[in-house]
Amino acid sequence: MAEVKLHGFWYSFLTWRVMWTLKLKGIPYENIEEDRFNKSPQLLQYNPVHKKTPVLVHAGKPICESMIIVEYIDETWSQNPLLPVDPYERALARFWVRYTDDLISSVGALFHSNKTGEEREKAIEKVREHLRVVEDQCLGDEKKFFGGDTINIVDIAFGSVAKFIEIEEDVYEVKVVEAEKLPRWHSWFNNFKDVPVIAENLPDHEKTVGCFKSILEKLLAA
Repeated sequence: MAEVKLHGFWYSFLTWRVMWTLKLKGIPYENIEEDRFNKSPQLLQYNPVHKKTPVLVHAGKPICESMIIVEYIDETWSQNPLLPVDPYERALARFWVRYTDDLISSVGALFHSNKTGEEREKAIEKVREHLRVVEDQCLGDEKKFFGGDTINIVDIAFGSVAKFIEIEEDVYEVKVVEAEKLPRWHSWFNNFKDVPVIAENLPDHEKTVGCFKSILEKLLAA
């Protein structure tokens, strides 16, 4: 098997996507921990355009952008497929993966906000608006995961953001996801976290919360 390396941050939800995919596929890889504030020359060489993680290096060739990497892995290693075979279902899955960009934008705005009171509530409500769309349009009562009975690419995309929201709630000491108002989302995320491969590779919650509090202080002080 060709050598596989993953450049990323242990606390990055984008890196989690790639790491979970590699674990689900049973692909051995070398983890290369990057420093968010002092990125390695190798990383900058592999991703000269955006200069960001994650970057997967397979047989010496770098692939960038988390969900592009996930698709690459899925196409390269056939075990435990994440993308549906049916062309329509595959297109639908890609649509919802793309929709995570809208959710990430709202979640990021909340994280980078130093506002309180009404402004903070507006940021939280924007995140909830996106979650309600997913709740109403994508998650059915009979579905355990987005892909049905097994995890697929949409679960990977949303699962990373859901975990980040959970961390944000403790960073800001606010409640973003109210189980009674988003019961399908809440049930799905619990199912996702209970999958052994995911459960065994979730970041330590308290450590991650502390890390993000420190990062937030640096960002707001800049």
